[in-house]
Amino acid sequence: MYQYTARKTRYFKTRGVTMKIAFATTDGINVDEHFGRAGMFAIYELTKDGYRFVELRKFAEGRDVEIESTKGMGEVHDDRIQRKVDKLADCKIVYLTEIGGPSAARLVKKGMIPIKVKETISIEESMRMLLETVKKSPPPWLKKAMISE
Repeated sequence: MYQYTARKTRYFKTRGVTMKIAFATTDGINVDEHFGRAGMFAIYELTKDGYRFVELRKFAEGRDVEIESTKGMGEVHDDRIQRKVDKLADCKIVYLTEIGGPSAARLVKKGMIPIKVKETISIEESMRMLLETVKKSPPPWLKKAMISE
């Protein structure tokens, strides 16, 4: 099993595979928002050589009031959360400050990995740390994300 994983990781490093990363943000600069509340996500692409900004995906101006206002409304709320998840489904990792259990489960079901940050951190710093981890010694969950692209 270890050899198989090592070969797949080597594939990522030599074949130029890319992976998209989403960041819940209020300003496009920092990871500083709850998944459901996030009105926008900064999307970056990670390769073996580095990373680059791709786009800002906007769900609302400011906070996502459409999701906030339906909290506790069952299926209506669930549908709105699912739409957000679906629009981010090409991203393998989603950085955020908080996420509810059902929303996290929806991400995981789509093959996405939610990563909660304990405090506000810049997106650039998050990408630098992720790239360093990919180059040095990615944990099993990250290896899996890199090869499932």
